[in-house]
Amino acid sequence: MGKVRLEPMSGSEGSFCWGMKDEEFMADFCLVSKRALEEGEYQIFRYHFLLGADWRMCCRRLNLDRGSFFHQLYRIEQKLGRVYRELRPHALFPLDEYFGGTVRKDLPESYQNVLQMPLPERGTPLRLPLKKVA
Repeated sequence: MGKVRLEPMSGSEGSFCWGMKDEEFMADFCLVSKRALEEGEYQIFRYHFLLGADWRMCCRRLNLDRGSFFHQLYRIEQKLGRVYRELRPHALFPLDEYFGGTVRKDLPESYQNVLQMPLPERGTPLRLPLKKVA
């Protein structure tokens, strides 16, 4: 069962809004990944990252050799890292900006030029911030 969070919000409509941030993030993560990857890449992503299969099981299931599997895995990490970082209007990475940001409405014009975290240059790989859960 998910947790509902009340978040403070400025504006004329009310002072709080509610949301299920963990579930929203999981849904965004899975849907963005599915849209950004081709079918074969998504199968590797699904088996390895979502279902937690090790490389041996993935290679057996997808009829790949070890080298091809890891080359595709690194390409998937690079591709999704960039997609998660450059996603608009709300990037999925860094996580503190996704979960820690405050929701504001009716911002004054002085906030139009708020500085954002700079995007890395093209060609610089971005790695997914994932850990294997034991």
